Amino acid sequence: MADLDPFLCCLVIEEQMMSTHDQLPRRQMLLASAAAVGGPALATAGAGPGAGGADPHESDKVLRIGVISATIRGKPQTRNGHTWHFAQYLHPTADIDAYCKFVDPGSAKFFREYMRNPKFTFDQLPFPDTKITHYYDVDTQAATDFTQAFPGVEVANSIEEMVEQVDAIWLGDASGFGDDHFDLVAPGLKKGLPTFCDKPIGETPAGTRKILEFATQHNAPIMSSSLFRHEWGAEAALRKRDSGEFGSIQYVIASVQGGYSESGWMVYGQHPAWTVMTLLGPGVEAVSMYARENVAHALITYPDRMPAEIWFGRPNSTWEYCHTEVHFEKMKFAYTAGIEGDFWYGHHYEMFRMAATFREMVKTRREPIPHQEILEVTAIVHAAAKSLTEQSRLVKLTEVM
Repeated sequence: MADLDPFLCCLVIEEQMMSTHDQLPRRQMLLASAAAVGGPALATAGAGPGAGGADPHESDKVLRIGVISATIRGKPQTRNGHTWHFAQYLHPTADIDAYCKFVDPGSAKFFREYMRNPKFTFDQLPFPDTKITHYYDVDTQAATDFTQAFPGVEVANSIEEMVEQVDAIWLGDASGFGDDHFDLVAPGLKKGLPTFCDKPIGETPAGTRKILEFATQHNAPIMSSSLFRHEWGAEAALRKRDSGEFGSIQYVIASVQGGYSESGWMVYGQHPAWTVMTLLGPGVEAVSMYARENVAHALITYPDRMPAEIWFGRPNSTWEYCHTEVHFEKMKFAYTAGIEGDFWYGHHYEMFRMAATFREMVKTRREPIPHQEILEVTAIVHAAAKSLTEQSRLVKLTEVM
């Protein structure tokens, strides 16, 4: 899995890249804006359940979340970033010293200075009505470590046992291919539990369809997504699109830094594909892809709207992880994962927003993302891979779906 390492940068980054980029004045401005709306709640945010913007008495029910750590072709992900980083927003308390003992120095610094910093709660954290009650990992020691970092969580001996004691399921997968996802989420879906199933949701379009249809069969709300859908900049782009003020989108360029590899594309190609799907929607007709050395370029076409481009392994003089350009008729809007140049604050925000979207689905049982979008993202990735082996021809999505 060494060829995937460049794309673990948003999960386990070298400590020397961990800096605030002198963005404290901007961050303070954001927090001041939140305080102006939410009153004095921000001053105590982070002190405990209900300290955020939501009314702790709005519901007496605390939603019990069961977290599952997926594998990489059967091998456990001991410090799965999509559970240790992403899912942890659903738990009100953390033993910061214990957490930092288990993870790398960069992740420890990120956890202390951003994820569990009581000043950086977006006036929402911790959520007043969620807690992780059970954690399942084929590596029982990794599960035990998680329970030490997050007091109140229990090790689940089996998924079948866990689904009897929780209200919802979060399946986290930082670097796996999705081949084990159906077996891991099926017990919860069969009980109708709202479920987050990480990307790539089912490895292949057929596997993805199987999970989605199984969820529908059992009336279980399901969500799959990429952090790229929840970026601060992506939300701003959607507001600009929906306002109509800047005209229609002419095309999108979604870029990811790092390096292209065949296996890396199958896992992390989901991210820029999600950017395209978020901004332009479903209905993709065909995809072509060309790769040279460690850079790949894909063209995504629609029958009824302008196309999009993906640059996978985009070279850049400064580290950005991802960069998106949205070309409207009247303006170009560009953004990265960061907020005003601070990747870590932006990364904290996009993870929080993903968790918040899942929480809302659990509370309302309304799916936030149409199944067709989830299915087409995986199909885009596979159509591009097929194109690469066939002289970069345009491969219709129907060929892989």
